[in-house]
Order: sequence, then C-alpha cells, then structure tokens
Amino acid sequence: MRQIEPVVIWNDGEQKTASILTARIVQDNLESECNFFYELCEGGQGTEAMPLHQGSTLVAGNIPMTGENYLAWDNSNEAAYVYIAEKLNLTLI
Repeated sequence: MRQIEPVVIWNDGEQKTASILTARIVQDNLESECNFFYELCEGGQGTEAMPLHQGSTLVAGNIPMTGENYLAWDNSNEAAYVYIAEKLNLTLI
C-alpha cells in the first residue's frame, strides 16, 4: 500500500478522492510477463503504528508488465509501485 497525490474520481454519482494505491501480483509466468491488480482507495485516519489506512475502493483494474519492462524489473515492491503509478499517471508520495 502506497500513498499517492490525491486524485478526484467520479464514483457512484459523486466526486471522491483517492489517496491510496494498493497492488498485488495476480499472475507471473516467471519468464516474460506478469499482471498486477491495483486499487485506488480513499484514505482514512491511521494510527501511529499503521499511519496509512485504506478506505473504500474507488477504482480497480489490472496492469500488465511484459517484454523489456518485465526483464528490467528487479522484483522489488518499490519498482512495481513505480511502474503501476507511471501507467496510471499517478504521483507516489
């Protein structure tokens, strides 16, 4: 889970603000491609122990990583979040 610059999203007839990006791998052939499932979520009040709190999911989808991008990926979570944010035109905080 990563914090993003807030993005206004039209959701169920209302404007809502997403400030959290979550992601996980849903498929990886360990050779040439993988798919990430992502969610853009509202942020909520966190605690000192868990400063980021995931609220309601506003948008969800899949982002594929293939070819040179997959081969250059170092399998780190940070690189995955950077890749997803770039594809969605988001800014990580």
